[in-house]
Amino acid sequence: MSLAVVRNLASPRRLQNAAEAEDFEQELVDQFLLAGVGAGVTDSVVCQERSLIFEFLRFLSRPLWTAGPEDADRFLASQRRGGLAHSTVQRKAWALASFYDFLIARYSGDIHALTGYVVEQIVDEFNRPAKAEYGAPRVPPSTAEVEELFGGWRQALPQARKFLPSARDYLAASLWRRVGLRIGETVMLDLRDWRPDLGEHGKRPDLGEHGKLHVRFGKGSRGRGPKTRLVPAIDEVDRLITWWLAEVRHQFGDDWDDPDAPLLPSERRDPMTGRCLRAGDGALRQGLAQAVDRHLPKWSRRLSPHGLRHSCASRLYEQGMDLKAIQELLGHEWLSTTTRYVHVHDDHVEQAWAAANQRVSARLDAKAR
Repeated sequence: MSLAVVRNLASPRRLQNAAEAEDFEQELVDQFLLAGVGAGVTDSVVCQERSLIFEFLRFLSRPLWTAGPEDADRFLASQRRGGLAHSTVQRKAWALASFYDFLIARYSGDIHALTGYVVEQIVDEFNRPAKAEYGAPRVPPSTAEVEELFGGWRQALPQARKFLPSARDYLAASLWRRVGLRIGETVMLDLRDWRPDLGEHGKRPDLGEHGKLHVRFGKGSRGRGPKTRLVPAIDEVDRLITWWLAEVRHQFGDDWDDPDAPLLPSERRDPMTGRCLRAGDGALRQGLAQAVDRHLPKWSRRLSPHGLRHSCASRLYEQGMDLKAIQELLGHEWLSTTTRYVHVHDDHVEQAWAAANQRVSARLDAKAR
């Protein structure tokens, strides 16, 4: 999409009538959206924010610079009464807060000069919704339950009615479980994105001991396009990918040596080229759901790919990996996001306290010697 260039907002005179006020309001919105385009925000997010701002203005029924926190209170309350999801209300509130931050930072002086109003932030610490997880926590299955699921799945693979898609779905779910990939990141992996460590003769320091997956389509914040990262193939992911490439992938088609071919292909072919199409996220979700129904039925219709991502973070934290390393593995921009992915046992505080005391005692004993 494209936005028209607007005139300079600065003006020494007051607005004379309702038409000028409406034009000025439109220009403020356009400037905000243009700033988003300049920051690299995707067209879809720009459209969503534009729609939200005008939805609020229709609700307000007066110029945007006259709004106060009480108007945001009424708007957000009406959104909740409408049955919208927690995450949707949260997104709308945060977008409004961003818009009014923009007005205050860039155009508070112009707005006061033209209207006589001092624009204020309408979404404050009192009405700002908490992160969407405040509704129901996404607690993953225990480590033992995840082991039960994948152990049964692994043993059943040789007897699967359709071995190739079953093996593909198993590999995808293993990436969610072991290194916390998002399903969208998994779908977009190509063969070239696997960068193995080639042993002593081909060893590269940047690939580490296990090799790495190049995630080229990571989730960017506020729609700013893909965010890339290198994910180390820890926790036997390197062995799983080696198995996949050596024993399974070539059975899908003769594109097995094409670097641009999908790592996780569909059984369907492109009618124009005859090459394998990319497996969709729906197929991978269905593969996990069927495995859960068969091997961990008490979690049927409750365990999602994102749930396995939470399970990965929790397990790695329990095993002693620090939060900063988990943050980098999962591709989170903020450490606070990572902390919401870590679910610990009820006695975690007691265990951590005992471990800390043991470390202190060990240091004192060493000094005493």
